[in-house]
Amino acid sequence: MSLLKQLVAPFFDPEVGATMGRVVPINLGSNLLTRLLDLERSGGYQVDQQARMNLNLVPQYGGTVGGVRVRALRSVGGWHDDVLAEDTDLTYRLLLANWKTIYQNWSECYEEVPETWPVRVRQIMRWTKGHNQALYRHGWKMATCRHHGLLEKIDGVALLGIYMMAPLMLFGWLLAILLFYAGGLPLFGEAVILFALMSYGALGNFAAFFEIAAAIYLDGTRERIRLLPLNYFGFLVSILSVSRAIFIQVVFDHLLRRELRWDKTTRYRQGD
Repeated sequence: MSLLKQLVAPFFDPEVGATMGRVVPINLGSNLLTRLLDLERSGGYQVDQQARMNLNLVPQYGGTVGGVRVRALRSVGGWHDDVLAEDTDLTYRLLLANWKTIYQNWSECYEEVPETWPVRVRQIMRWTKGHNQALYRHGWKMATCRHHGLLEKIDGVALLGIYMMAPLMLFGWLLAILLFYAGGLPLFGEAVILFALMSYGALGNFAAFFEIAAAIYLDGTRERIRLLPLNYFGFLVSILSVSRAIFIQVVFDHLLRRELRWDKTTRYRQGD
């Protein structure tokens, strides 16, 4: 009951169209994968979502723990059942209609995370395809809307395009390897290459690890930091899974006009 009260409290502001809280894995003690996913969730909510809220950017409405104002939902056309990430789609439909989404880090809800890697891969691929659907539908509208500030628009477009970074990273790694063995690196100058490598490491693919470390500190459970290096393997799995999903979505789903399939995440607890 207290969670419901927390979620509905922001609706006293008539400009708020949706609220959301923080999702915490309930099965984190099952195996190593669930512990790693617990770290990812901590970074994503405790740092990323909270920072978006604090900076007046674009908190992403999540369907697991949240509330939507009925009038706001009706004003943007209700739920859409033709998208695999209906929460992301609703986030941007509300945003473009000038409704606010409020994130509350203290409003916690518990759910299961995948306990096996095949289930995790299917989950990532569904998120990727659904998120990219929202990108195709709302990316240009977000970039050209007039009732949002420049930083909010940049953040909104960047959030929509976040999954496109995985194939770009793979391409960058491949290009770096080719340049190295082709002897092309000296052409760019050693100082430039070193600066680019340091910048990419600090602000590129390692940014998620900084988020996780900050979240562990804020949560007060610092012993979890020992698992942080192992998240690199999960990071590689995510990059490959996202890139595979984008390839399938562009080459097969779009060109062959295949119907997108919802892969429901496996649940492990047995009913009482």
